[in-house]
Amino acid sequence: MDYEPPFLEFYKPLLLQGSHRVDVGISGGAIRNDKSEWCELPLIDLGRLSLGGGGEKEECMREISEAARTWGFFQVVNHGVSQELLQSLRHQQVEVFRTPFARKSQESFFNLPARSYRWGNPSATNLRQISWSEAFHMFLPDIARMDQHQSLRSTIEAFASVVAPLAENLMQILAQKLNIKFNYFQENCSANTSFLRLNRYPPCPIFYSRVFGLLSHTDSSFLTIVNQDQIGGLQIMKDGNWVGVKPNPQALVVNIGDLFQALSNDIYISAKHRVVAAEKVERFSVAYFYNPSKDALIESHIMPPMYRKFTFGEYRGQIEKDVKETGDKVGLSRFLL
Repeated sequence: MDYEPPFLEFYKPLLLQGSHRVDVGISGGAIRNDKSEWCELPLIDLGRLSLGGGGEKEECMREISEAARTWGFFQVVNHGVSQELLQSLRHQQVEVFRTPFARKSQESFFNLPARSYRWGNPSATNLRQISWSEAFHMFLPDIARMDQHQSLRSTIEAFASVVAPLAENLMQILAQKLNIKFNYFQENCSANTSFLRLNRYPPCPIFYSRVFGLLSHTDSSFLTIVNQDQIGGLQIMKDGNWVGVKPNPQALVVNIGDLFQALSNDIYISAKHRVVAAEKVERFSVAYFYNPSKDALIESHIMPPMYRKFTFGEYRGQIEKDVKETGDKVGLSRFLL
């Protein structure tokens, strides 16, 4: 199909190498994605935040904070993003990924900055580093440049307009539980500093049980909000084990990013997560990353601090350097005191 990235051609040397090996999983052997082993993330009904009386609201806030401490992930329902909007975005997302690869991989396709469209992992040196996915990365201020895709542009803008205040509301709750003043986020974060990513995970016809749709990583954000389809494949690290996340059609998935882990002095967890590849089905998701400006100072708000002070720009620069030199993100451990 002309819309598929040339994964087989690009990864051919690694795939041939992998055909002679069986010990390429994270713990050796195949990567498991058994539906019978899927877990349900903590599910939080945000409708309780607007109920009369303080008891329900306070309990809901406590559950959000507890999930951030123990899982680093949770799901929310009654989140204010309509199913109609999510379905419209998914429909247009599928349509745009069906664009021929030769066209969508051109820098001028969306009239967005270079490398807005990405696929695979050019740094892969073995099967464990293969990323069988494609994505469009969009900084929110750049979406206005999508003149030739008005329908998708308006749908993305509508989605961002409702998910941004949701992210701010969750951030305010999480900050309050740590006695962090919310004006820190108001001064350093906005819709103009956040970005959106449209993801597609194509079917992987070879070694699907031994490669990833998305490699194990943590998010370099304060907070990430994800809408995923019902295919499954998202796995998170919990208590030293990889567990599959059971999709919930009514819920959005929320996870803590590295910056909030540093800010909270490791009270909140930026959990590792990954997406496993599938043999015959494709998977779609859209992620909203709540980020600060590049000059924002990240400083532990609880003493004694575990991390030295750093700016978001410095953090991103270190990640890019590590990926270029080692093939992997090192992350927060670079900034430990």
